[in-house]
Amino acid sequence: MKKASSPRVAYFSMEIALEPDIPTYSGGLGILAGDTLRSAADLGTPVVAVTLAYRKGYFRQILDPAGNQFEQPQDWVPEQQFTEVGPRASVEIEGRQVLVRAWKYTITGIGGDIVPVLLLDTDLPENSDYDRGLTDSLYGGDQRYRLAQEIVLGLGGFQLLQKVYSGQIETYHMNEGHSALLSLGLLERRLEQSFAGRLKQLDIDGVRNMCIFTTHTPVPAGHDQFPRSLVRQILGREQVSLLDEAEAWEGEALNMTYLALRFSGYVNGVAMRHGEVSRGMFPAYDISAITNGVHAITWTSPAFSELFDSYIPGWRADNNYLRYAISIPLPAIREAHADAKTELFAEISRSFGVQLDPKLLTIGFARRASTYKRADLLFQDAERLRHIARDIGPIQLVYGGKAHPHDEGGKNLIRRVVGGAGGLADVIRTVYVENYDMRWGKLITSGVDLWLNNPMRPQEASGTSGMKAALNGVPSFSVVDGWWAEGHIEGVTGWAIGSSEVAEDPSVEIAALYDKLEREIVPMFYGRPNRYTEIMRYAIALNGSFFNTQRMVLQYIANAYKMQREVAVPLAKV
Repeated sequence: MKKASSPRVAYFSMEIALEPDIPTYSGGLGILAGDTLRSAADLGTPVVAVTLAYRKGYFRQILDPAGNQFEQPQDWVPEQQFTEVGPRASVEIEGRQVLVRAWKYTITGIGGDIVPVLLLDTDLPENSDYDRGLTDSLYGGDQRYRLAQEIVLGLGGFQLLQKVYSGQIETYHMNEGHSALLSLGLLERRLEQSFAGRLKQLDIDGVRNMCIFTTHTPVPAGHDQFPRSLVRQILGREQVSLLDEAEAWEGEALNMTYLALRFSGYVNGVAMRHGEVSRGMFPAYDISAITNGVHAITWTSPAFSELFDSYIPGWRADNNYLRYAISIPLPAIREAHADAKTELFAEISRSFGVQLDPKLLTIGFARRASTYKRADLLFQDAERLRHIARDIGPIQLVYGGKAHPHDEGGKNLIRRVVGGAGGLADVIRTVYVENYDMRWGKLITSGVDLWLNNPMRPQEASGTSGMKAALNGVPSFSVVDGWWAEGHIEGVTGWAIGSSEVAEDPSVEIAALYDKLEREIVPMFYGRPNRYTEIMRYAIALNGSFFNTQRMVLQYIANAYKMQREVAVPLAKV
């Protein structure tokens, strides 16, 4: 198979999850980016990725017994793991020239094709102490720091690509708006190329033909905005002039989402429902939808990987073959899940000294601790939950998730979960996994029996944790939002919390959550185990076979990158 040695698509993301112990990710955005690139390598797609090398990572989470979160840096040394790319870039920040180097990480696909990842780094002796720290912390610092980081990512990354892959990059894919300033680099280059600079006219349409933008945030407050005064202070004079000339301001602010929208010829949301929400938020733009997925090989537990290898030999090369999981015998499904559950419980015992019972219904909830995700919803009626666990069937809970260091609402959410669990400790054993990361994500999504998800609609753009669970035969019990609006078949792939049509009063959703647990899920788990295992099998066959990044990347190739005739998809040969 030909190696992808000449990238034509540049994929920019503020965070990318490469490996569990490389702290260049915080949550879903970075996990998605890593999974996207792994599938791109599997498919031989000519992609190069750009992100930042966060020397202090996101943060290491420490929880006290009351659920108070404390943070420590995740220090690591890129030069001990990566090789440096030769050329360097220079970007203007507050009138200073800041040097940018890149470290190279290589993702190798199942057929040997590669996707290089460039991790940008300003920790150079030529830079000031402040500038050396610009690539230290993911989502850290104030607005000044964040804007400087986005200059490094967008303009520094664009400049480095011109030096490393001169003339090769045809398409620039912005995974969220953090890298939108690369559009100014493209504008400058188009000006230079227009009759050797004699034609001084902005080629906005030419830039739009080269840019793709994926938006992930259905909440206006989640989009980066910087006041005009700060932008004029920090951004280079030429770039500010381009923003003025291109009419790229939103009032008195630079909104990175609007900047990306203005300069992108293809825009997509990350689920069908999110596409609808995004079109409502940005009615002046044509916004499509490509539903997210997860990298099947990465997130399938060893036990289920062995099971699929036995019954569906082609599943790694072609995730569509997971449809044939429908013919796997139920005892084999149960045995593989029991192995995954044992692995999770053993790690919980080693890490936290808590012994969980493998015979009990285990519910999992692990994701970023943000208020809209409502991690504490299960504890809203403690007595009802106590009744279910005591009189209907015993349950145990596994939680996990970090709150952003500046998100007091998220930190309070963790405290409420820990407090709610403590009040029920006499009937329900609960573990809150400290420092939830990529490794724990795989263990928990594969080792629990039921995946709980209860965000406030319509604020879940997609969500991918339930997709990971589905690959491992773990059905979802979720509010019908994000991907679950497409993946939910009631009583077949899992269960809905409340109605699928309209956003409901929280009290109605809470009642629906307890009703379904009490009347359907818990009785089925204990009283009709074959029926429960059938739902596990359907979760694999119907959800696992579709909600994967292999399908997702093929959609990007066909609809956004427009290279479906040129990129070989050697699924049947691998």
